[in-house]
Amino acid sequence: MALLEDGNHTAVTEFILLGLTDDPVLRVFLFTIIMCIYLVTVSGNLSTILLIRVSSQLHHPMYFFLSHLASADIGYSSSVTPNMLVNFLVERNTISYFGCGIQLGSAVFFGTVECFLLAAMAYDRFVAICSPLLYSTKMSTEVCVQLLVGSYIGGFLNASSFTLSFFSFLFCGPNRINHFFCDFTPLVELSCSDNSILIVLDSFCAGSIILVTVFVIAISYVYILVTILKMHSTEGRHKAFSTCTSHLTAVTLFYGTITFIYVMPKSSYSTDQNKVVSLFYMVVIPMLNPLIYSLRNNEIKGALKRQLGRKMFF
Repeated sequence: MALLEDGNHTAVTEFILLGLTDDPVLRVFLFTIIMCIYLVTVSGNLSTILLIRVSSQLHHPMYFFLSHLASADIGYSSSVTPNMLVNFLVERNTISYFGCGIQLGSAVFFGTVECFLLAAMAYDRFVAICSPLLYSTKMSTEVCVQLLVGSYIGGFLNASSFTLSFFSFLFCGPNRINHFFCDFTPLVELSCSDNSILIVLDSFCAGSIILVTVFVIAISYVYILVTILKMHSTEGRHKAFSTCTSHLTAVTLFYGTITFIYVMPKSSYSTDQNKVVSLFYMVVIPMLNPLIYSLRNNEIKGALKRQLGRKMFF
């Protein structure tokens, strides 16, 4: 095992990622599937961003946040997928010490930004349905920018906390990570120093972010539901609820898997289940989000048809 100088507080210069499987045939199959998923993720989310930018009909707060959600999805998937694809094709799945820290930090950053953006989008729907006359004031450009900047600052602070913790850990060996990326829990298990304070602090930060954003989303939708039930028009109810279905689907998928990984007792699921669920929320969900919004949102479908019609006409 390669070593660094003692002054750098670690003996490990690289980690071995055990990945999803050792079966060579299954590795080729998974490479093909995940490569296709990644290509759809990047193209789908880039298309969403471009469509929102070029369509004046989509220049509203909800789509402003959606475009940044698409950017976060690309970053989230890209933090782990390219390295995982390379590792499927090489005999020894390694990642450098600094590369591992960067991967952990980027995954935490984009995952945290996604949490805050989903909460901001829930608040946007709450204002639009419960206070439509005040919507332009409460969701002004200034407010949207403030919510967006707050999301990125929250992501940066949380990622900084995890990254600094990683670089303060002492790794004396072994250096085999039983995962397909540098997740925090397997790294803690490999550390040979007393990290209890840092672990509690990082867990508190991550847990607080999940709880706060879930609380904002839940309260927003409680008020939305009450408002919709008070509507006398069936058409009005349907229209109001239809504007929320895409977001609700995205929230359910994302927080459902996050809850499984970080909230359920560790004894209730195996490492292999952990890998599968992590693969779903870090690789599959970023692909599903643009599909969910394009298939279930009439405004996006209408804008897409207009843009395609305009291209065909010219």
